[in-house]
Amino acid sequence: MEPVIGLEIHVQLKTRTKLFCSCSAEYFAAPPNTLTCPVCLGLPGALPVLNKEAVELALRVALALNAQVQEASQFDRKNYFYPDLPKGYQITQRQVPLATGGSFAFKVEGETRTVRIRELHLEEDAGKLVHTESRTLVDFNRCGAPLVEIVTEPEIHSPREAREFLRALRILLRHLRVSTVDMEKGELRCDANASLAVAGRLGTKTEIKNLNSFRAVEHALAAVLEYQREKLASGAKVEQVTFGWDEGKNELILQRTKEEAHDYRYFPDPDLVPLVVSPEWLGEVRAKMPELPWERAARWAKEYGVPEREAEALLAEPVRADFFEEVARQVPNPRAAVGWVLSELWPYWTDEEPPISAQDLALIIRKVEEGVCPRLKAKKILEQVVTGRGSLSALIQEVEGEVLRDERELQALVAEVIAAHPQAVADFRAGKTQALGFLVGQAMKKAQGKADPKRLAQILQALLSGG
Repeated sequence: MEPVIGLEIHVQLKTRTKLFCSCSAEYFAAPPNTLTCPVCLGLPGALPVLNKEAVELALRVALALNAQVQEASQFDRKNYFYPDLPKGYQITQRQVPLATGGSFAFKVEGETRTVRIRELHLEEDAGKLVHTESRTLVDFNRCGAPLVEIVTEPEIHSPREAREFLRALRILLRHLRVSTVDMEKGELRCDANASLAVAGRLGTKTEIKNLNSFRAVEHALAAVLEYQREKLASGAKVEQVTFGWDEGKNELILQRTKEEAHDYRYFPDPDLVPLVVSPEWLGEVRAKMPELPWERAARWAKEYGVPEREAEALLAEPVRADFFEEVARQVPNPRAAVGWVLSELWPYWTDEEPPISAQDLALIIRKVEEGVCPRLKAKKILEQVVTGRGSLSALIQEVEGEVLRDERELQALVAEVIAAHPQAVADFRAGKTQALGFLVGQAMKKAQGKADPKRLAQILQALLSGG
């Protein structure tokens, strides 16, 4: 039995206003029911007006996924009655979506997988229910917030694969600057459909609604697939049902039984004309496309010599990728910037913004590369600066006064190390290059960390090669 999984991913677009009205779409911290108007509340006589910015952000996603943008798409009404849907219907695109086709490649345990995209469409979000011990409250601030829904083909074959697909897609969306995709705020939510294929025949699907974390996606899918296996093993049929997921209890919650598209009574929205995306408009959006993560990784490898694994780590957060690039442009050896950003700065980077400016980190790196400041001293300076225990210029000036740069002293120091470690010298001359690192370490100890290890290595190599 092979798992077959398809995903429906809802992404809140980062626009100033909602999809069909001028109410603010920045609802997260706003007092309940303060960002509403007759349009998003569905009051009689109110007419929707489409948000151009939302369309352009959705087009950016379609282009990144190599989807085919429809020149004319249509808005439909999806009718259902729920307390957080004041109109009694949701405006979405069903008959003619914004874009169809396309694909997305991602990695699972080092292997590249590609999943085809079925369609991509625009729709408005519903409100939010707030459950207390005694009652359920409704907040309409989120009503009408713009969403782009990305629907995959059922080509994902494990819960782990589904999680990695979403993780990689989130990185892409952040680099596209279309959404902050904060899953804790519900800006990226996922509905998953899973079934078990037996002897090549696709089984009945089970749906899980509103998954809002990578962990929830993986665990809920694993639970659904186990539920289906147990059903089939007992000889029972798998019925088409929809579950919710209780992350606290780590269990499925039955929400409703079989539901089909006709239950929603879709029909074209009579208040909205077709959305026409001309070739000229699409060309303008394409011209403003930011660099995609995989394009950036390829350029970094060529320009800066950044290995694939390090590039993936840097690209996980666009702010950090931008920071690295700014540092790399300011140092003579951009490869050195990789280690400083990933190894030395990373533990201090706990917020969205960097704990030190790119200019300051570049200065520290340059001082190390120039031999003016030993790396151990530079790491200490970085710690002092990011924790607010000194100014960079003063700390560097202090270290510069301590650094041992006199060539005669360095030569004498290295000569003493060579005389004290004949076995390491013999190993180096026998081709064991790691012996050089040992000798450099001994020389640094002798210099009390005040010498440049690169210069010590150069002197050691020259003396040892010269006999």
